[in-house]
Amino acid sequence: MPNILFQPYDLNDTLTLSNRITMAPLTRCMASDDLVPTDQMVAYYARRADVGLIISEATIIRADGQGFPNTPGLFTQAQIDGWKKVTAAVHDEGGKIFAQLWHLGRQAHSHYFGEGTVYAPSALQIEGTLPRARDLHYEVPKAANKEEIAQLIADYTQAAKNAIEAGFDGVEIHAANGYLIDQFLHFNTNIRDDEYGQTPENMTRFALEITDSISAAIGQDRTAIRLSPAAYTHIEIDARDKAVFDYLLMKLSDRNLAYVHAGIFDDSVVYEHLGGKVSEYMRKQFTGHFMAVGGYSAEQAAKHIENNDFDLIAIGRPLIANPDYIEKVKSGKALTQYSADMLDELI
Repeated sequence: MPNILFQPYDLNDTLTLSNRITMAPLTRCMASDDLVPTDQMVAYYARRADVGLIISEATIIRADGQGFPNTPGLFTQAQIDGWKKVTAAVHDEGGKIFAQLWHLGRQAHSHYFGEGTVYAPSALQIEGTLPRARDLHYEVPKAANKEEIAQLIADYTQAAKNAIEAGFDGVEIHAANGYLIDQFLHFNTNIRDDEYGQTPENMTRFALEITDSISAAIGQDRTAIRLSPAAYTHIEIDARDKAVFDYLLMKLSDRNLAYVHAGIFDDSVVYEHLGGKVSEYMRKQFTGHFMAVGGYSAEQAAKHIENNDFDLIAIGRPLIANPDYIEKVKSGKALTQYSADMLDELI
């Protein structure tokens, strides 16, 4: 195993990672009914603190962003205090941890937050039922107006401030995988005719405004973003999307962000409209620190990093199955295979 994976990596003057392996955000639904991190979560994250960087499970920025049960939040003092226990435990083990900031947009459901509105860029309903609540059908969202968009930006920014108060080393803006920000970035889910729709400059405006507002609040060096240039969840591919992500990645290259993270489950898939795999496309378009993800083994990742295809690798399911992933990879021990049953366990 080439040791490049286990060499320290400087993101910037503020943050040096102990190795190039990161823990991908993994929704586990382990928070309390008030969306407060639990003692189980403290132990779960602390056991994996030897990765270079932990990216927390997706954490909602405000109540109407919820679409899964028992997902943690970062918008009440109790939630902030709960996260303080997690970050302290990770830091005690020598680790670093970013909070992934999340709003589900049209994938949210009022069942979780009482009477209220589901927001999206456009009033386009998803067909079908929620993945962890099969008796709940997706609702027709409200197309957020300019005042509501401004409030969403403010709430993302406040959540980032709350993350720093909670002891996180930084934040990753979840702008991928078919959730709210991603919905603005695809023609299939954004049919607006105002300054947030129709053109790459307009469709990327929301993502860039959030990025810049958070960067101003906590620093570009502590701000990262996850993107899905290829359609992922509840979004149909439209070849015009490439121009949107071309523009967005060009603009993000002008920001000194901590990193940009691909949001793709399987990075072996080739997308014709992107001219290759998601990681290949993003590496060409973005000039800063780039984190890949999507089914890579440690051996495969090391070869790609040596080839400068990406700088960091996020590992997901193998880290659920192997809290001692780093130790096993270093020593050449066999990894425990992931199974869906592990989602109900706290290893």
